[in-house]
Amino acid sequence: MANNTSIRNIYCIGRNYRLHALELGNEVPQEPLVFTKPSHAAAAMDGSEIVLPAHVGEVHFELEIVLRVSESYRPGAADSECFDAMTLGLDMTLRDVQSKLKAKGQPWLAAKGFKNSAPLGRWIPYPGEAALAENTFKLVRNGEDAQIGCSKDMLFGITELVHYIEEHYGLGAGDLIYTGTPAGVAALHEGDVLEAIWAGEKLGDCRIAMR
Repeated sequence: MANNTSIRNIYCIGRNYRLHALELGNEVPQEPLVFTKPSHAAAAMDGSEIVLPAHVGEVHFELEIVLRVSESYRPGAADSECFDAMTLGLDMTLRDVQSKLKAKGQPWLAAKGFKNSAPLGRWIPYPGEAALAENTFKLVRNGEDAQIGCSKDMLFGITELVHYIEEHYGLGAGDLIYTGTPAGVAALHEGDVLEAIWAGEKLGDCRIAMR
């Protein structure tokens, strides 16, 4: 499911880790902050090159737990029945572009929804919300830890996100939820090698090209 033909909606949760909100000088939200990416933003973290825009200011990485809504999804179901798989994904962000959009009160699409802005790792079975909180995930950049997070530190947990998205926007089979990123985001550079690690297991990697 790395290609966009299998994906319906990509829901993303902004500022879902307190320290990440604060590191960017943002207020900590009182309810989930939801934005979307086009399905064409999806890309595979399969060891290949991922091309990102150059000459538009800084492009930041944001590693996140990503959940996939199952074919048997029904509204009101427990989270263990909502999702059939999870992975780690990158919410690539044109940070300078986003800052300008925020200053004007405009939507974030240009900063968040560009091609290749949603790389996805290999899918593994979803273990349930409680088990999810027992493990950490991390982004390794050029051999060094760049981000480390755990779902227990989310401001809004999985069950709350499911209910919120379902109520306000709808949720169905083929939808993905990017659940938010921990602190440690930073600008990418040409040739950076990124690895997404879940509970000690590599779920994806890629090399960055800026063009």
